[in-house]
Amino acid sequence: MGIRETALEAYREALPALAASLVGGLLAGVVLGGMRAELRAVEGLLVLVPALLATRGNVYGSFGARVSTGLHQGLVEPRVRAGDERLRRAAVAALANGLLASGVAAVLAFLVLTLLGAPVAPLPVLVGVALTAGLLSGTALTVVVVLVVFAGYRRGHNPDTLVGPIVTTTGDVFGVLFLLIAVRVVLGVAGLLGGGG
Repeated sequence: MGIRETALEAYREALPALAASLVGGLLAGVVLGGMRAELRAVEGLLVLVPALLATRGNVYGSFGARVSTGLHQGLVEPRVRAGDERLRRAAVAALANGLLASGVAAVLAFLVLTLLGAPVAPLPVLVGVALTAGLLSGTALTVVVVLVVFAGYRRGHNPDTLVGPIVTTTGDVFGVLFLLIAVRVVLGVAGLLGGGG
């Protein structure tokens, strides 16, 4: 296969995923633009958004790369099976890393904003939002990455080409959507606890 054919095949595989990534990014922007009330209610949340979205990309991009490598090496079968310990351990590690990174990002955002004298929500609220959003989006990302990479691999696509755009798109869309849900859940719980006191 020549250089031209290789380039055409790479574009053919990558363009649909990149187009989906573009649309997903725009959808995430629309959701974020509609979160004005939530961003006002949880001061400092806007500072945290880029860190949380970057965390999703880094952690679950690495997870997708591990799944892809496992497929190439024949260590992982391209189907979800209950007894696949290698895949289960990789998924649990990704989720744990995502939660840890989300919690650390919330604490750092709180400390930096406090040091700068900027208004910031109480630390338990920021951490609660980050962890709740991290758990929800991490679960969704794990499922989507595994299913799409497996489906693409079975259809003859290179999973390495799919991982980046899949994680970017899913991470942005689910990251912002679940951030919105997390803010409402944490504020609701805080309101119940405050009202009960």
